[in-house]
Order: sequence, then C-alpha cells, then structure tokens
Amino acid sequence: QVQLVESGGGWVQAGGSLRLSCAASGRTFRTYTMGWFRQAPGKERDFVSVTTWAGGNTYSADYADSVKGRFTASRDDAKNTVYLQMNSLEPEDTAVYYCAATDLRSAAQAMTSRVYNYWGQGTQVTVSS
Repeated sequence: QVQLVESGGGWVQAGGSLRLSCAASGRTFRTYTMGWFRQAPGKERDFVSVTTWAGGNTYSADYADSVKGRFTASRDDAKNTVYLQMNSLEPEDTAVYYCAATDLRSAAQAMTSRVYNYWGQGTQVTVSS
C-alpha cells in the first residue's frame, strides 16, 4: 500500500510559479512510475506529467503539450517525494492537481489516469489573470 500526500498548491497571478510536492509513504517508491494529473471544474482529469524509473538513479520525464517548457517534474528518492515545478502559470492551469503512483514502467501507458493504483487527495492551484 502506498499513501500519497500533495502540498504546495495555492493562489498565484499569471506568470508566477508554484512548486507542488507529493510525499509517499509505505513501500519504497523508487521504481514506481509517478504521474501528475489535474482536474478543472466540470472537466475530466487530464495528464500533466509522468516520471518513469530508467534504472539506477535515473528517471525519464514526459509532459503534456500544454505544459512543456513550463513545468518540470523531479524526484527525491531519499525523501520519497516527487515534485512538480510550475513556471509561467496561466489561468488555464487552474485546477486541482493530483499525484498518482503505478507499477507500470511504460510512460506511454502511464499517461492515462485509469492505470494508476494510488492517488493523493489533491491540491488546489488557482491562477488569476
């Protein structure tokens, strides 16, 4: 069993930055694929980013087109924590952000929410224009 707790959400003006954190407890999460998703009111939960273990201390990261060049996902194995650095935020980024974990190692498969076994409670990000 893996428990995930997000933090770091809040309110920011357009162009600003936020860093989300997702702390994992339970089993070591080093080899888990970790995803970030977001859900705006009245919309589906959308893929944001995924980090996949590539062996040793190496991870690969993939992003939704809408956040490429603005968001960066990273991981700290020592802290069992994954981060999402969000820069140049836009009002369209307003949503509840969720982190999630899955045993799947394929980044392509892990871009869809249904493959994830574990979810955090979500953290609200609000970007004003």
